[in-house]
Amino acid sequence: MKRVAIQGGAGAYHEIAAREYFKGEELEIVPCSTFKDIFIESDKDPDLIGIMAIENTIAGSLLQNHDLLKVNGLQIAGEHKQRISHSLAAMPGVSISDIKEVMSHPMALMQCEEYLESLPGVKVVEHEDTALAAREIKEKNMTTTAAICSTLAAKIYGLEILAEGIETNKRNFTRFLILAKDEMLREVQKENNINKSSLVFILPHNEGSLSKVLSVLSFYDINLTRIQSLPIVGREWEYQFYIDLTFSDYNRYKQSIDAIMPLISNLKVLGEYREEKHKLIQD
Repeated sequence: MKRVAIQGGAGAYHEIAAREYFKGEELEIVPCSTFKDIFIESDKDPDLIGIMAIENTIAGSLLQNHDLLKVNGLQIAGEHKQRISHSLAAMPGVSISDIKEVMSHPMALMQCEEYLESLPGVKVVEHEDTALAAREIKEKNMTTTAAICSTLAAKIYGLEILAEGIETNKRNFTRFLILAKDEMLREVQKENNINKSSLVFILPHNEGSLSKVLSVLSFYDINLTRIQSLPIVGREWEYQFYIDLTFSDYNRYKQSIDAIMPLISNLKVLGEYREEKHKLIQD
């Protein structure tokens, strides 16, 4: 049985993503209050696998999670792109007309803004987690409050679904990173199919420094699929760059890394893994 640490309570979208990625395998889900707690728990158990959201097609990057990857020991072993579909759930017997407030994580509330605007007079309440909002409603018997959560969370906590698919944009995907170390990293990693990597490095504060790196990568037929810059604390107007690369030839990828070394500093390879293709949905 694999033990997988997630951010959020049972039924959170992190759990759904974990079960999709490890479909057919028996999992023990280890709920964590924060993303940082995933790394803390992994220090206690080297066989623990983590799963962490890194970006959403609507809300963008989860910036704080980039630094967590940089300063901790877990490496990226894989990725999973999960369609996020929100439901409105409440205590059994409660109807939509009974609802006075809707509670959920700020990102979920934002993603369902259009639906919430169709509920006149309903108060919006932010919560730390979608699944934990559902649990609180159940535990406190909150008959005038509904949660925006997954259908799995509603089922786990005994709530009834009042509406499904209430997200404004149906092309709402979150990319999750599968994290592991040591022996578990090699077990989770699909070594023979590696075609993607994630890196972080610092560039000198010189004109054209980024374009030089990109030119070298292009020469080696390396595809830059994502770039995210974050400020370096204590070094005003200097930035570190997080990039994702895809490639068809692992040897040329390694050669490209050697070639950019004179142009960058503080390189850390956050992980080498198999790219997961995006799951398209119909209009």
